[in-house]
Amino acid sequence: MKGFDATKTTVDTSRRNALKALGLGTAALAAPGLLRSGPALAIPADLAMKPIPRTGEKVPAIGLGTHMTFDVKPGKPREHLREVMKIFFDGGGRVIDTSPLYGLAEVSIGDFATALGITGQLFMADKIWVTGEWLGDDSHAQQQLRRSMERLWRDQIDLMQVHSLVNARTVIRAMQDWKNDGQIRYIGASHHLPSYYHLMAPWVEKGTLDFAQVRYSLATREAEERILPAALDTGTAVMVNMPFEKARLFKIVKGRPLPDFASEIGCETWAQFFLKWIISHPAVTCAIPATTNPKHQADNIGALNGPLPDQEMRSRMLKHMQAIPEFDKVAKMPAYPGKTFDGVVKRGSRKPSKSK
Repeated sequence: MKGFDATKTTVDTSRRNALKALGLGTAALAAPGLLRSGPALAIPADLAMKPIPRTGEKVPAIGLGTHMTFDVKPGKPREHLREVMKIFFDGGGRVIDTSPLYGLAEVSIGDFATALGITGQLFMADKIWVTGEWLGDDSHAQQQLRRSMERLWRDQIDLMQVHSLVNARTVIRAMQDWKNDGQIRYIGASHHLPSYYHLMAPWVEKGTLDFAQVRYSLATREAEERILPAALDTGTAVMVNMPFEKARLFKIVKGRPLPDFASEIGCETWAQFFLKWIISHPAVTCAIPATTNPKHQADNIGALNGPLPDQEMRSRMLKHMQAIPEFDKVAKMPAYPGKTFDGVVKRGSRKPSKSK
C-alpha cells in the first residue's frame, strides 16, 4: 500500500467522540502528530475503518494474522490459504501481519498476493527478530529486511516491528534509518505476553513507535492498564494479536448461542462478537485473527460490517463472558484445541525425549 500525500493537519472528531464515550483522555489529540486526512482505500463502503494516529491514514479494523496458519511445507496443498486471502481481500481486508519466524508464511503471502494481483494494495506488516555479531550490530537486521522484501515481492514494507522486543534498541535505531530511506513506512514493536508489557510501555510512552502490537481480548485485558492509555496519549497505533486466544475462546462457547443483544451490533457469530469488542476500543487500530479455513475467514472479515459497541455495550459483552464457566481459565487451556499445523516450524520443533 503506497503512502498518501497529505498536507493539512486536522482533528478526527469521531476519535474525539469515541474517547469521550469511553471516558478516556484526549491528550493524543492535543499533542504533535495530529491526524491528517488521506485518500480513501479501494474497499467496500461502510466498513469499520480506523486511522493510524501519526498520519490519519485509515485501514480496515480487521486484518489477517499468519502465525502457524500460513506456514506450509513445500509441495503440500495450500490452495485453501489462497482462498483465505482472496476472501479476506474481497471482504475489505488489507492489513496482513507476518514474520520471518513464521516458517514459510512470508513466501506464501508473497506468492498468493502476486497471483491475485493485490500486492500493491495490501498494508504489509512484518517483523525483525535478530541479535547480531556484537552489541549494536544491525547487519543481521539489514539482511532480514532484504530477505523479507524478496519473499513478499515488495520494495517497501508498510510496517516493520521489532519482534517480541528482541534487541529492541539496536533494531529500532535501524528501523528509523529504514523509514528515513523509504524502505519502510512505519516503525513498531510487538509482544504477545502481558508479562513483557512493562518493557514495551516506555517505548510507547516516549512516542518512539508508530505502532505497538499486543495481545488483547475479552479474556486478556492487561493492555488496558498501561499500553492502551499510553497509545492514546502519544498517538500510537495499536495492532492486536491473539484475539481468539489461540482458539481457546471458541472452546468455552462451543454449543452456546450468542446473547440476544449481539444482534444490536450486527454480530452473527462468536468470532464477530470477540472481534467487535476488541476493535471498538478507541486505542485499537486493527485486530489480526489468523485462520486456515476459508469459511472462518469469511466469518472474521464480517466483523467489519455493522455498528461497533459503545462503552455500555462493551461492558455488557464482558459481563456476559465472565458468567460463562471456565472463562477465567482460558489462558491456562491448551492452545489451538482440536487443531493441528504441519509447517516447517512444526517440523523443526523438538519432542521431549523419552527416559530409558
